Amino acid sequence: MFLNQRGVFNYNLNLKQAARKNRKRPTDPENKIWTEILSNQKLDYKFSRQKPLDNFIVDFYCSKLLLVIEIDGDSHYKKDQKEYDVCRTEKLNLMGIKVLRYKNNDVMNNIEGVYQNMIKEIEIREKELTKII
Repeated sequence: MFLNQRGVFNYNLNLKQAARKNRKRPTDPENKIWTEILSNQKLDYKFSRQKPLDNFIVDFYCSKLLLVIEIDGDSHYKKDQKEYDVCRTEKLNLMGIKVLRYKNNDVMNNIEGVYQNMIKEIEIREKELTKII
């Protein structure tokens, strides 16, 4: 079962310290998307940074939307990392969580385009969730 008795997703407790460390040292793209879009609730939803879910730490998570936002750097384009990302996304999807991915370059050079895409994807997600409920 993915949820605990409080209705929160279970996660590997050993990831807590690593997540805390990641929050203290975000990448430039993570910091940019957090400060310009996600932290100020510009999207009308609360997001958490570096959130442990199952055996993963995701970049950003909105529990109300069951939505993960991942910011992918150059390492994500290596074959092994691509395969890992696919498996990770599939596992999160099985948990009912949708994953959005944005490239570092897009965040740094086209933050408005990323923001507009997020708005569109959140509207789609809202509709998906109303069908489930």
